[in-house]
Amino acid sequence: MKRVLVATGGGDCPGLNAVIRAVVKRAAQEPDWEVIGSYQSFDGILREPTEIRVLDERSVAGIHVQGGTIIGTTNKGGPFAWPIKNNDGTWSSVDRSDEMIRKLQYLGIDAVISIGGDGSQKISQQLFEKGLNIIGVPKTIDNDLSSTDFTFGFQTAVQIATEAVDKLVTTAASHNRVLILEVMGRYAGWIALHAAIAGGAEVCLIPEIPYDLNKINERLKSRYNKGKGNAIVVIAEGAIPKDGHVSGVQSDEIGYANLRLGGVAQKLSHDLKTIGFEADIRETVLGHLQRGGVPVAYDRVLATQFGAKAFELVLEGRFGEMVAYRHPHIVSVPLIDAINRPNFVEPDCDLVRTARGVGISFGD
Repeated sequence: MKRVLVATGGGDCPGLNAVIRAVVKRAAQEPDWEVIGSYQSFDGILREPTEIRVLDERSVAGIHVQGGTIIGTTNKGGPFAWPIKNNDGTWSSVDRSDEMIRKLQYLGIDAVISIGGDGSQKISQQLFEKGLNIIGVPKTIDNDLSSTDFTFGFQTAVQIATEAVDKLVTTAASHNRVLILEVMGRYAGWIALHAAIAGGAEVCLIPEIPYDLNKINERLKSRYNKGKGNAIVVIAEGAIPKDGHVSGVQSDEIGYANLRLGGVAQKLSHDLKTIGFEADIRETVLGHLQRGGVPVAYDRVLATQFGAKAFELVLEGRFGEMVAYRHPHIVSVPLIDAINRPNFVEPDCDLVRTARGVGISFGD
């Protein structure tokens, strides 16, 4: 019996369970393969006792409609930076990757399918370079991986953000207010851009186009006549003013290396008031609502395609590759190419031109 291990890493994302289900159902067609799930990415392998489970068709029945992941996930630590507490109470990290590969060999794991975003796939590439048979599956609501047209989870996040804009429109009109919606995306503005167009926002602020506060002020004032009017601003968490910097704080969580972005909606509100904008402003931070809940049909289909393709790559022995969507085909690309550069919004791309064409301001 051959074994393939499945791990989900990074932030949770709508569609993860659909990938897991697809891997299991595709593997079930091969009589000599068994699927094993590792709890919380590779932590399940590194922990003592080991935390893994057999995944069969019964255990994955119906999970494609569920948010989250049945085997858990984590964006802290990892095999190359396992956090340990020192005798003096401080924390440091150690490289346990060789130990993990030995444990996988001991467990009879023939291949690994790692489902995750940019950080997870960088780990996948490092493990591949150490000789591990590994396949990557791209996952991120941010859509910031350049080797695939879309990542699953993105369309669900956009749908949630768009529904939030729709709801804010009516309360903004009722109170003659400006409502600022802060959405996720880290350093990529895809969620904000799509939601702003779909929801009909007046202003869209994204990391790739630094904004001028005075121009936003002028645009918002143009929406008011004798104190009556309203406007919606969609701002990505990584948006920055011209000659400014990203809003965020360094996390004090053990093993979490990323800057925790956020606070841009309140900063924008404060700055507008400081320069004299008079109408009421309220802020809404959508936060982790974008990551949870039932995945939309598009993400379920894409995730299922990714899962089935990932197992087929295992059968073909095409390790060191990542599944990718190149319309209309599901293909694979080398992991090293997938992590080479991020997928950011080009300021002159068609979607930005469309937004400008319908009157959306980027504050530039």
